[in-house]
Amino acid sequence: MRILVINPGSTSTKMAVYEGDKQLLRTNIPHSAEDLARFEEVVDQIDFRTQLVLDTLQQNNIPLDFAAVIGRGGLAKPVQGGVYEINQQMIDDARNCIHMHACDLGCIISDIIAKKIPGCRSFIADPGVVDELNDYARISGSPLMNRICIWHALNQKAIARRFAAEQGREYEELNLIICHLGGGISVAAHDHGRAVDANNALDGEGPFSPERAGSLPASDLIRLCFSGKYTEAELLKRIAGQAGLNAHLGTNDAREVERRILEERDRHAELIFNAMIYHTAKAIASEAAVLYGKIDAILITGGMARSEYIIKRLRNRVGFLAPFYVYPGEDELEALALNAYAVLSGRREAKPYN
Repeated sequence: MRILVINPGSTSTKMAVYEGDKQLLRTNIPHSAEDLARFEEVVDQIDFRTQLVLDTLQQNNIPLDFAAVIGRGGLAKPVQGGVYEINQQMIDDARNCIHMHACDLGCIISDIIAKKIPGCRSFIADPGVVDELNDYARISGSPLMNRICIWHALNQKAIARRFAAEQGREYEELNLIICHLGGGISVAAHDHGRAVDANNALDGEGPFSPERAGSLPASDLIRLCFSGKYTEAELLKRIAGQAGLNAHLGTNDAREVERRILEERDRHAELIFNAMIYHTAKAIASEAAVLYGKIDAILITGGMARSEYIIKRLRNRVGFLAPFYVYPGEDELEALALNAYAVLSGRREAKPYN
């Protein structure tokens, strides 16, 4: 059951090879600005990235012999959580995605490689647009705008299953609040295997983060849009990219902010950093109401979960709600591989995409 895992990102393509659940190869293929500048659109990078994956396999003496190829899911269309067999409809949706991101190449590259191998299957799993929201969660205060969720579904669901296995339980038996602390911060209420409430961590909801603004005062935002001071593109960057810690402190590196606080006694950095933690704790606590206070555990994951400074302060604010567990970092390659392995070994079924 050899599995090839492909995770295309904005500036690199991560890949791994697994034998069942055992990792044989893991590498990150960087793409310089010069490499990508010759491609007008993200979709034009398909052949370039596909060949790099094939070359890397050859360089590591790994034959093109896989039971499955699994890629990172894209942002084209909201779906339920789970593993999906790649089909032509998925590929067409990915190619025609209005706001195409490199992650949308995952299914396309995986399909191309899988078709080179007799009997090989191709999948994606838990893309960032997994939508299992309850009806209340979709409604905002304006009928012109419904709430949507774009969140760290792959890592959150992988951590949920890992925690459940450690407890001798099934994910579908548990009520969990999970918070992913990364460049964006996503918080979700998982009700017996469904994320019934989650924020749009990409562009404008929830706590602010190292790179994202989170929820903003609506009237002030509208006035800013009509002030004539910024273009649409510039304002969008003020929502995601040039926002959060980056906007306040000139860095998106939480470790650098901690250094300023602890070594330089930078009171402004301390104020902003603690405000981010404060708003994150509020978001976690609000999901308790979604679950009627019946919470089996709070799980904290993502890169910033390595920070004792952040974890201590989050635990102090929300640890009274439920048992509090920390799973530092994220491993999307392993999460994808385990999803594929679960299907190949008959423990889960791949869903049809339509």
